[in-house]
Amino acid sequence: MRQSTQGSAETGIPQAWTGATRVPQQPGAPDVQRERALAAGATRGEHTHSELPIPAPRPVQRASVRGQILDALRTALVAGDLIPGEVYSAPALGDRFGVSATPVREAMQQLAQEGAVEVVPNRGFRVIERGARELAELAEIRALIEVPVMLRLARTVPAERWSDLRPLAEATVRAATSGCPATYAESDRTFHRAVLSLSGNDQLVQIADDLHRRAQWPLVGGPPTRGRAALLADAAEHTVLLEALIARDVEAVRGLVGEHFTGVS
Repeated sequence: MRQSTQGSAETGIPQAWTGATRVPQQPGAPDVQRERALAAGATRGEHTHSELPIPAPRPVQRASVRGQILDALRTALVAGDLIPGEVYSAPALGDRFGVSATPVREAMQQLAQEGAVEVVPNRGFRVIERGARELAELAEIRALIEVPVMLRLARTVPAERWSDLRPLAEATVRAATSGCPATYAESDRTFHRAVLSLSGNDQLVQIADDLHRRAQWPLVGGPPTRGRAALLADAAEHTVLLEALIARDVEAVRGLVGEHFTGVS
């Protein structure tokens, strides 16, 4: 088990990442050397035939790479491939993903803002070590925010609106069946966002989603991820909760939501 997570001497990346997909090269990325040669030739009056200048990269392309790296790092974090307490360098991670260190560093800075990692000067980024107390605090805050909203929605939202969320609840069950914690984490948050979005309060949805994401990070000293049985049990609660919301059974909703947050899901 230790061997599956120990970083390699060359890259510092956990052995479990050996099958990860490299980030594909973005379409339209400029060939810097060719562009410089063309520019130099034009300056000297050399004939460049019909070759057209290569356009400068659009900002969306770089943002796309950074976004892909950020998604990959978040997945690795939830899956337990980024180990709490370990330090990872941007160049080593960049080599792993087949990109430069810059988008990796930018993605890691975003994770630092979210509280997932901390900057270690001249070394890289250390994954934050989180204990059971922090997880309980996050669950308490989420309950204070989400429970009153869900109870209000249970009284006011028509049954057909809740029925529209059935595919999302079913998707969480399929994601749990896969046994992949990262796949389930994304599906789980998607369902909760859809429920809260019926409040019409975008700020509430954003704050709740951030808290939810943080609650999904693994704990130091504990199991790296939840097992398939735990994921299935959590997903089943979504289906039962949705049925109670459709039926406008406020008391059932109150009890189900309370149990859901007690399980930190």
